[in-house]
Amino acid sequence: MQLTFFSSVGWESWDVEARPAIPDRMPVLVDDDLLLDGDGGPRPAVAVNRWLRELPSSGAPAAGTWAVYARVLRDWAEFCARHGMGVFAGREDLKAVLGAYAVYRADGEGQARFAAATWNRHVSVLSCFYQWAVAEGYARGVPFSYAQARVRYGDVAREAQVNLARRRVPKPHVTIRYLEADFAALFIAALGGLGPDGMPDGGYRGRELARNAAVGQLALATGLRRQEFSYLLVYEIPPLPPSPGHLPVPFPVPAAVTKGRKYRTTWIGYAPLETVHQYAGLDRVAAVDGSGWRPPQRWGEALLVSEPDAAGGRVGGRRVRWDQMRPEQRRRLVGPGGGSCLLAVRSDGGPFTAWESVFTRASDRIRRRFEPRFPHVHPHRLRHTFALATLERLVSGYYAQAAGLVTATGRGRGPDAALALYLAKADPMMVLRDLLGHSSVVTTEAYLRRLDMTRIYADAYERAGREAGLTGAAARREADEEFAGESTEGGQG
Repeated sequence: MQLTFFSSVGWESWDVEARPAIPDRMPVLVDDDLLLDGDGGPRPAVAVNRWLRELPSSGAPAAGTWAVYARVLRDWAEFCARHGMGVFAGREDLKAVLGAYAVYRADGEGQARFAAATWNRHVSVLSCFYQWAVAEGYARGVPFSYAQARVRYGDVAREAQVNLARRRVPKPHVTIRYLEADFAALFIAALGGLGPDGMPDGGYRGRELARNAAVGQLALATGLRRQEFSYLLVYEIPPLPPSPGHLPVPFPVPAAVTKGRKYRTTWIGYAPLETVHQYAGLDRVAAVDGSGWRPPQRWGEALLVSEPDAAGGRVGGRRVRWDQMRPEQRRRLVGPGGGSCLLAVRSDGGPFTAWESVFTRASDRIRRRFEPRFPHVHPHRLRHTFALATLERLVSGYYAQAAGLVTATGRGRGPDAALALYLAKADPMMVLRDLLGHSSVVTTEAYLRRLDMTRIYADAYERAGREAGLTGAAARREADEEFAGESTEGGQG
């Protein structure tokens, strides 16, 4: 089965009366013989393509998600065909093939083998597709068995279906990690070509070090997701305050690049923002000034920008707002002096978005040269690190103290005053909810439980008690005595 992606470029020359109502980059599956109809009518690929085209209006607006779903269905259809089975065969036949597919993905050779989490994602996609196919009359049944489970969160309980084809995976708090402060500093240093001592790493000959270190600090200091910081425009970076302050600088995140397209404001410290401005004003300018870069034809026509400012600019002679431009449009923007308008650019002035590979290489180099315990750092790990570091400061009262200091020194005007009032009055979980862009505090709490929220509150409690003289040597001796008899009393206290 062939997988291709739709593009409307040049549709005027096609034998059609109007532009096709198919989004660009929509995946299309076609059988190897390039036919859509068989002896009994439309082939299964027709139904699959219809389901894919409905994804944008069914809660999946991202083109990357469409591609993932299409590959899942292609692999499943090809496996069914190898076993002489159609995608819409009877339920019992499909269950038999599903069993063989589960074994193939668990014990197959090379890339055929899936980790449990990957297999579960495939099961979820296939389950959604078959439920849709049954409702639309394409399939006679869903090839999965389900069990009823009772899910409890706090005082709320509800019934949920559990797909029995899913494989067990480690608890989320085991698989999701963040960087401690020393590891975070080590990672940023490595991105900049430095060793743990802050001196240049003589054995490393990397390129674009200023860019990598600046964007790494940006991600670590703002909690932005990969798509959010990858497609930021240089015009959207907040201005640097006249002098370092006690409070972080508000950092608007444009809705068009966020998850769910929800506008929010996070923040960034003065030092990382200064690093970003240094990169933008020096290395980046050298790369884009006079650059002849243009987007490749497969991306679409270049969008030439003039009169840019922080809010928008003229694109093709028409004034547009940056916060309304999606990632696929942003990467086609060409600045007035040449080169891409994205913050991060290559040496030729073109846009750079391959952060997964940059972070992986930096992690590998740290393990190889400096610290064998260093983990693999993917972009989202920096978001986790931001969340934990911010919560620690919120719980410890650091930001509240900074807010009080701002007010006491007479700087309580403008944005500083608003942020100071917010930090002084708001609950730490509500602050973090807003910074991360979660829909509710419940989501933020569930997210933090997968990290190390308990440790942060325990540390804050111990620190407060120590400062108040409540956890001294006498208190520790009394606590030790509570456990002194465990070895002789079988653990009964």
